[in-house]
Amino acid sequence: MTVLALGMTGPASLRTRRLAYATAALVLLATCLVVSGCATTSGGDASNAANRPDIVTDSDEPDTRKRARIRLELASGYFSEGKTSVALDEIKQALINDPNFSDAHNLRGLIYMRLNDPRLAEESFRRAIALNPRDANASHNFGWLLCQQKRYPESLTYFTKALAVPLYAEQAKTLMAQGVCQVADGQKEAAERSFSRSYELDASNPIAGYNLAALLFERGEVAKSQFYIRRLNNSDYANAESLWLGIKVEHKLGDQVALQQLGGQLKRRYPQSKELAALERGAFDE
Repeated sequence: MTVLALGMTGPASLRTRRLAYATAALVLLATCLVVSGCATTSGGDASNAANRPDIVTDSDEPDTRKRARIRLELASGYFSEGKTSVALDEIKQALINDPNFSDAHNLRGLIYMRLNDPRLAEESFRRAIALNPRDANASHNFGWLLCQQKRYPESLTYFTKALAVPLYAEQAKTLMAQGVCQVADGQKEAAERSFSRSYELDASNPIAGYNLAALLFERGEVAKSQFYIRRLNNSDYANAESLWLGIKVEHKLGDQVALQQLGGQLKRRYPQSKELAALERGAFDE
């Protein structure tokens, strides 16, 4: 997994390293669309839908929406496979069938993000949200686009909008993304709260765990940091960065046994890493 530096340059610091893990998981969330059942953005029990005249079911959809939905599902599949141009062609067909299909505008925005066209991505997300203000996925994705452009106050507005949607199933990942952007904006205390809440909702999330551990370590809460980083390093998500943070934590607490164990893992699994080079020169305070 790569470090998300958000445009920062210069030597890797704790501030940049604690943004580790973010890109892969946020892209995963971005491709997790309503059509694949990843998120619930409105209330209501599906089993009672037939008895609720105010709930639109598949049988109520006009033919134009059904055709658009088929195209959207095809586009989503191609997008997940990395076939971006084909996905864009399919989403264009979806919008020809139904120009007011908010999910299609959301995916269009993701496609243009991948194509590095932020103007068209923003246009797409704004249209998706205008058509369906309760689309938490679109609000999350637009927030992430704004964060990448360093438009932090705006990005946080859209993360908040996503989190306000009742029964939104991906709150943990939106809180995680919000924390990443708050770190980049220098809002350390707010970021810690976001990561902490994200971790409460999904303790298996390595991004929230790593970043929370890094923030706690930086402000001297080393024992608390140890709790989070040990859990991460005992999981399948451990990598060179998390092992190195764990080593620095154990060094600070004077646990040489744990330090040696983590150092052994780092040397065995990541022999060419910059983290191992730092360990070998004893650069615990870099």
